[in-house]
Amino acid sequence: MNERYEVVVVGGGAAGLSGALTLSRARRSVLVVDSGSPRNAPADGVHAYLGHEGTPPEKLLAVGRAEVAGYGGEFVTGEVVSAERLDGGGFRVVLGDGSAVRADRLLVTTGLVDELPDVPGLAERWGHDVLHCPYCHGWEVRDQAIGVLATGPLGVHQALMWRQWSGDVKLFTHTAPELTAGDREQLAARDITVVEGRVTGVRVGDDRIAGLELADGRVVDCHAVAITSRMTARAGMLAALGLEAADLERDGHVVGSHVPADPTGATSVAGVWVAGNVANPLEQVIGSAAAGVKAGAAINADLIAEETRRAVAARRG
Repeated sequence: MNERYEVVVVGGGAAGLSGALTLSRARRSVLVVDSGSPRNAPADGVHAYLGHEGTPPEKLLAVGRAEVAGYGGEFVTGEVVSAERLDGGGFRVVLGDGSAVRADRLLVTTGLVDELPDVPGLAERWGHDVLHCPYCHGWEVRDQAIGVLATGPLGVHQALMWRQWSGDVKLFTHTAPELTAGDREQLAARDITVVEGRVTGVRVGDDRIAGLELADGRVVDCHAVAITSRMTARAGMLAALGLEAADLERDGHVVGSHVPADPTGATSVAGVWVAGNVANPLEQVIGSAAAGVKAGAAINADLIAEETRRAVAARRG
């Protein structure tokens, strides 16, 4: 690493690499700090990303890193543990190994952590046949027996969504609130089976889910399980700058947290932008990439404005 960069990008996923590519092509000095633990690592492929349908996540990122490097962008493997504003302007970014670098601007694309329901066996199948997004994984489990594990008030909505991909959908009430008469009418109208009782485990056979185990001893067949994870923004490094994650609500219910920002990704702290799932946990890969491009362009424009102010002051002087 050099001692100073115009922009340090924290996180090397789709958002971070897209922002770094935009900035590198704008002839900015860019350092990408990446821990190498993307959210979608367990997935077999990236979906609904035009031109990259089905591409393994690690391949998409490898291609992106090569493109950024081709324009002079630099990389370091590590984790940013804190960032602080310097008296003379800019930021000091501290990595887990104790090294530090100065940045004029920060683009934070650290993503989120999926907190899964506390059911033994779910975590081991996460990203394979334990799924969260029908647009990301629905086609791959089409026409299979899909169990929707309800852990909150959005369970009915989720079951109705997954019904688009399969005629065999079961809603496991698990820890969700009591279903209303209206809920049951909708589910019945769409031929969605309601399975009452608490789920206690996952039955696996031949390296795939075979069913869900209930507290009363029943095992109900299903070959894919849809869940709602709590999506928690990875925002700890921003605390020293006065930025904290806020609750993210959907349909009046808290589904996770995010770092608030304007449409370009600019936060309430001057010089700090966010993009991707740390700002919008509901965004898919292609949307995160687009957000990275938008934030990169906004950062470049902000740097140009500052450079112009300094040039005008120097000329007048």
